[in-house]
Amino acid sequence: QIKPEDALGAIARGKQLVVVGDTKQLPPTDFFQKLAGDEEEDEETVIGSSESILETAQSIFPKPSPRRLRWHYRSRHESLIAFSNHFFYNDDLVIFPSPNEEMDDLGIRYQRVKNGCFENQKNEEEAKEIAQAVREHFQKSPNETLGVAAMSAKQRDQIENEIEMLAKKDGLFATRLSKDAKRAESLFIKNLENVQGDERDVIFISMTYGPQQPGGKVPQRFGPINLEHGWRRLNVLFTRSKKRMRVFSSMDSGDILVEPNAKKREKRGLRALRNFLKYCETGNLPQKDVFDANREPDSDFEIAVMEALQRPRR
Repeated sequence: QIKPEDALGAIARGKQLVVVGDTKQLPPTDFFQKLAGDEEEDEETVIGSSESILETAQSIFPKPSPRRLRWHYRSRHESLIAFSNHFFYNDDLVIFPSPNEEMDDLGIRYQRVKNGCFENQKNEEEAKEIAQAVREHFQKSPNETLGVAAMSAKQRDQIENEIEMLAKKDGLFATRLSKDAKRAESLFIKNLENVQGDERDVIFISMTYGPQQPGGKVPQRFGPINLEHGWRRLNVLFTRSKKRMRVFSSMDSGDILVEPNAKKREKRGLRALRNFLKYCETGNLPQKDVFDANREPDSDFEIAVMEALQRPRR
């Protein structure tokens, strides 16, 4: 997330340059600067992004200079990285198979919030359920580190408020929170824009969006996910957990509509969100919507078929 102008000072002082990062995660954003200028402005209108030093260098270095570190180390259950590996990394990551598909302490857990409603960029019912889940976590799994991620800053604040109110009523919960705060990797509660770089044993995700009233239709406004780099934000969000991910959602995958005539770059984030929810609901990876014609062949067989198809007819 370093802009080229912020990297020039360091670059000028060296004889060699190594640039490390992931172009499939977040580039630099002006989210915080713009929000500081107008706290009441809608998050959808203030999140811009700019090119990173990684992307600038990648366009300058002669190919095939950029190299990928393919071995994935974080996830202790393959379901935690399977979605991102399939949809964002073209199944190119090397991941270790899990010894057991169903394990109570590993993998993805999906929780549908029946009465959740999205109003004023927050979902109070989801925040309440997550606060209860945080209390349950520190009661049953106090040794596992925990992080909570929400889709908007207002939802982050709502979750913090619900946890604080619960702690005021429950002295034992307050004590556990205080004890956890002293750890190096203590509980964090963050929104989508500033969770990059963090990891915890367990991650709770508040999908935040949903109908404006129970049983109603879901408005097709998904904040920064609608933007050009929305899929990159989701890739960051989906890859924070080491052991377990718990997804709280007030909507189903079928509630997310992708217009067929929408621009490809604009609907990639929506497709990723819809497909991830479907993955959480079913446990099966949906098929990609569009075949990636730029992907390298996986085998000699594919190369032979490609050459046969390209060979002129006699």
